[in-house]
Amino acid sequence: MMLTPIPAERLPDMIGVYDAALAGTPVVQAAFRRIIASKGVNAGAETLHRAAVDLARRVGMQVLDAAPADGFSWDGHRVAVRTEPSVLIHEIAHWLIANESRRALPDFGLGSGPETGFSSVADSARCVDDATKEGEENLASLLGILWEVNLGGPAIDAFCEQNWFELYDRSGTHVHFVKTLEDLRSRGLVDRLFEPVVPSQPR
Repeated sequence: MMLTPIPAERLPDMIGVYDAALAGTPVVQAAFRRIIASKGVNAGAETLHRAAVDLARRVGMQVLDAAPADGFSWDGHRVAVRTEPSVLIHEIAHWLIANESRRALPDFGLGSGPETGFSSVADSARCVDDATKEGEENLASLLGILWEVNLGGPAIDAFCEQNWFELYDRSGTHVHFVKTLEDLRSRGLVDRLFEPVVPSQPR
């Protein structure tokens, strides 16, 4: 996923345009506003990291006290936790989205992630096409952002960096945001208010 920096002086206008475009869908707008309200909110990197590790265990992941660069972000059995909280939360989102068979593959069969050390091995285990990979990256991005809000992190940073504001003044951008939220809800990964939830049944 390409990361695009946004100049701070442009952000208020972008937020205003995006928010106004969601006015007809108040529940979606409320979810967007929770993300925006995370600006400047941070429980602290260590606290957020502990919360992310705890979340990994709650959803059923085994954890590995290692960096992704030492092997994989997800090795098919364990998630490497020596990484930034937002990166770890993103991997948890991938776990929640992946089906049972792909959870047994390095990096969920999507190919190597940006932090994976054994990238050639992860790439050789890839078993999805480009459209599936792109779709799951979008889902994992937004689900991770929603979880970061829930855990007390500055999720707006990831929202900006992961291109959710790209072409912010075009209707297709807002439609994509709505559709991604609805897809997460259809999978049982968020509730009717688009708050993230731990599924009651494994996928």
